[in-house]
Amino acid sequence: RSMALSLDRDAYYRRLRRLYGTWEKGEEELGGVDAIVVAVGVDEEIVYAKSTALQTWLFGYELTDTIMVFCEEKILFMASKKKVEFLKQVAHGKAGEGGNGVPAITLLVREKNESNKANFEKMIEALKSSKGGKRLGVFSKDKFPGDFMKSWNDCLTKEAFEKVDISAVVAYTMAAKEEGEVQLMRKAAAITSEVFSKFFKERVMEIVDADEKVRHSKLAESVEKAIEEKKYLAGADPSAVEMCYPPIIQSGGNYNLKFSVVSDKNHMHFGAITCAMGIRYKSYCSNLVRTLMVDPPQEMQDHYAFLLQLQDEMLKEMRHGAKLCDVYGAVMDVVKKQKPELLSKITKNLGFAMGIEFREGSLVINSKNQHRLKKGMVFSINVGFSDLANKEGKKAEEKTYAMFIGDTVLVDEEGPATVLTAVKKKVKNVGIFLKNEDEEEEEEEKDEAEDLLGRSSRAALLTERTRNELTAEEKRRAHQKELATQLNEEARRRLTEQKGEQQIQKARKSNISYKNPALMPKEPHIREMKIYIDKKYETVIMPVFGIATPFHIATIKNISMSVEGDYTYLRINFYCPGSALGRNEGNIFPNPEATFVKEITYRASNMKSPGEQTVPALNLQNAFRIIKEVQKRYKTREAEEKEKEGIVKQDSLVINLNRSNPKLKDLYIRPNIAQKRMQGALEAHVNGFRFTSVRGDKVDILYNNIKHAVFQPCDGEMIIVLHFHLKNAIMFGKKRHTDVQFYTEVGEITTDLGKHQHMHDRDDLYAEQMEREMRHKLKTAFKNFIEKVEALTKEELEFEVPFRDLGFNGAPYRSTCLLQPTSSALVNCTEWPPFVVTLDEVELIHFERVQFHLKNFDMVIVYKDYSKKVTMINAIPVASLDPIKEWLNSCDLKYTEGVQSLNWTKIMKTIVDDPEGFFEQGGWSFLEPEGEGSDADVGESESEIEDETFNPSEEDYEEEEEDSDEDYSSEAEESEYSKESLGSEEESGKDWDELEEEARKGEAIEAPLKPLRTH
Repeated sequence: RSMALSLDRDAYYRRLRRLYGTWEKGEEELGGVDAIVVAVGVDEEIVYAKSTALQTWLFGYELTDTIMVFCEEKILFMASKKKVEFLKQVAHGKAGEGGNGVPAITLLVREKNESNKANFEKMIEALKSSKGGKRLGVFSKDKFPGDFMKSWNDCLTKEAFEKVDISAVVAYTMAAKEEGEVQLMRKAAAITSEVFSKFFKERVMEIVDADEKVRHSKLAESVEKAIEEKKYLAGADPSAVEMCYPPIIQSGGNYNLKFSVVSDKNHMHFGAITCAMGIRYKSYCSNLVRTLMVDPPQEMQDHYAFLLQLQDEMLKEMRHGAKLCDVYGAVMDVVKKQKPELLSKITKNLGFAMGIEFREGSLVINSKNQHRLKKGMVFSINVGFSDLANKEGKKAEEKTYAMFIGDTVLVDEEGPATVLTAVKKKVKNVGIFLKNEDEEEEEEEKDEAEDLLGRSSRAALLTERTRNELTAEEKRRAHQKELATQLNEEARRRLTEQKGEQQIQKARKSNISYKNPALMPKEPHIREMKIYIDKKYETVIMPVFGIATPFHIATIKNISMSVEGDYTYLRINFYCPGSALGRNEGNIFPNPEATFVKEITYRASNMKSPGEQTVPALNLQNAFRIIKEVQKRYKTREAEEKEKEGIVKQDSLVINLNRSNPKLKDLYIRPNIAQKRMQGALEAHVNGFRFTSVRGDKVDILYNNIKHAVFQPCDGEMIIVLHFHLKNAIMFGKKRHTDVQFYTEVGEITTDLGKHQHMHDRDDLYAEQMEREMRHKLKTAFKNFIEKVEALTKEELEFEVPFRDLGFNGAPYRSTCLLQPTSSALVNCTEWPPFVVTLDEVELIHFERVQFHLKNFDMVIVYKDYSKKVTMINAIPVASLDPIKEWLNSCDLKYTEGVQSLNWTKIMKTIVDDPEGFFEQGGWSFLEPEGEGSDADVGESESEIEDETFNPSEEDYEEEEEDSDEDYSSEAEESEYSKESLGSEEESGKDWDELEEEARKGEAIEAPLKPLRTH
């Protein structure tokens, strides 16, 4: 090992103090001991030994060929040069003088090939001078081979020391774990659980399903291989993970419920299959035992349930201060009372303490052990019955069976102990139930008969199918009816609560050029009555009736310059009430009653007057240019401020400096930071992500600001995407964004047609193969990143994966794309702009234009926040209607359908203006189609009433037009993404009847608004 390894000094002093404390109290065998000697040689065979465990506990590493001598007043370590370097970390400084409450350390270097006589003598000397100098505490079981160990042991034997085995008492000292050790054991147990559930159990199911013949030993090997794969390791580093022992898989009548046995070479039998496995993580062990049962008869299930009951009883008994033999006794009492016939079948002991060593021989739960449990001890508890007779068994391997369950548990102040290996173990979780063979045979016969009959049987199938579908539709209807009443009640309650919070409209800030006359610039231009532009204050100073008058740039609407004959005209138009300023006119001017200047025109000659260098009109031309410039600057700044308005201040990102952060390289970001797209890396830190582009731009996204994190795999897509839909918008690239995504292209988005002469040439197949591998690689990289991030945020941030099977086509913006539900949203992340709707915010879904002769329909999403504009998804193929209904129904979302398209802006306004009235008239039931329930006629008339009562004032109408206007302008910007699709949608094959029908409908809807067109 390279000795650049670091040693946790605090842990070393803390643990050494604990050891010396036990010694000073003279507990158990340590009572009469004068000194302690621990010598470790080199032996590849030994995995667990008390000596190496003590080293790992003190230093974090095993040190081979090292002798440790602990005396009353001093400590000596003898090791090779490299190891001495490593140990200097605890020998220097205060420690050397015996600070920190432990004796001082002397380090002795072992020479490779010379005699170490001098050093040995120093150690013997130290031993003799410690306390009585007679009795040495040693671990008598640990015997290491090799010359170095032999010469040292000869030295000790010559001196005739008395040796006492102190294994048990040291084990007891180390058994209560510190918080850090418990964390490692929790992790080890978590990895064991993952490997068992995700690999072993799945594999056994496959074997049983496919009726494979697999040997126990082979299956055990495959488990050992699986731990080299990251996906089973719950995010741990594979180099820190190993098996505690080769997995033990037993079935088919031969069982031995110990951990010292090996899996035999017999084939796995589909009966009771016991499996024991344990993962060791950073030197700390864990253990798990489960029994999988294929088609267990009732008696086997009853015995298994009893076994679980015994384990529960045992967990209850395990608490701080309880004696191990009492725990054992309590379990046996239950057996004696309830099923005395099983007393001879139960395992001889019920578990053992576990830590750096897998099995602590002195802390076994049996009838004799007087040791007491301590808070922080970790046990592997294992209960089993062997040699049980299966009355229903016919073959030899079915006649006897065993069952065995075990977990890693942590002892606490009070019972029950905490189970760290959380793998489910009820009968329904470990039983594998197959169909009976008789049933299968019957089915086969039926199939053959149908083949003979041919067509008629198919007809029977069809009738069957329609019958089932009807019931599905009816089920949905019933559920939807419940949802309808619920929906109206909840919406009503919500709106009455919100009543108090009306919005205040903001007055436009008035722009003041100069606070006082002293600030006016003293320029010759002003004195000469010329137009002057003051860039600092963004003001144009113009002569009006011989007085220099400042106008702020914000008051100027537009300017134009024209040349007519000998004169140049500069015309300046100002904003004033009545000139269309856009929406909600009235409030914009601080005092609209004042007198306003609407326009000013200046004229200047194009003729040079004698003696002048320049034409008088030049000043107007300059003014025109500069005003335009200042105006542009002001507008961009305003736009930026408007973007920033309402941005919620985010916490700052806490950077995690270590290199092991989850990180994905070579991603593109959308929306782009700069003009052209750039690659960069996404890295997860303590409380958020940071994307750093190659140019060095940074974008931070905090975990607590993420509403949805969606992972869109590349199956059937050209890109693989991580999409974040945020709660509050963030600013980058001078714009605000609520959707940010990181993606990588998979496969060629453009195909080079000139490349291939003939189709099946090898390059082509090779390229496809490469693409498949690339897709697989990217998917694994992204998945690993996601798993690590979820582990890092303790599952607070969860990535959702869209369900492709539930996806449907539709056009939320201008182009058609595949919309896919995730567990909490409906998304499309692959096209831009992206589309994300949170299902929790949705009030109801209404399908429009649902008619037999139409090929597609529209879907309107109404939000719980009625002031939010409804979302329309157009042109969904009719075939998707049923699957969409099924999905909405399963999400408990109310949906309705209708033939016409409704004017939603109007409907929502009506509701917001008078929520009480709306709900008194039956609320949302007006959307229900006629003939359903008693509300139908009410609903119908209500929408008519609405049409008549709704008379928008001119201002409203203006607003609506503005609205549509604005939509188009913003969409015009977007349309670069979707130019192709603009024309095509409308024309996609509607015949005259359809178009006329639509026109007729269109008129019906427009009708109430007709009279307004004349204003």
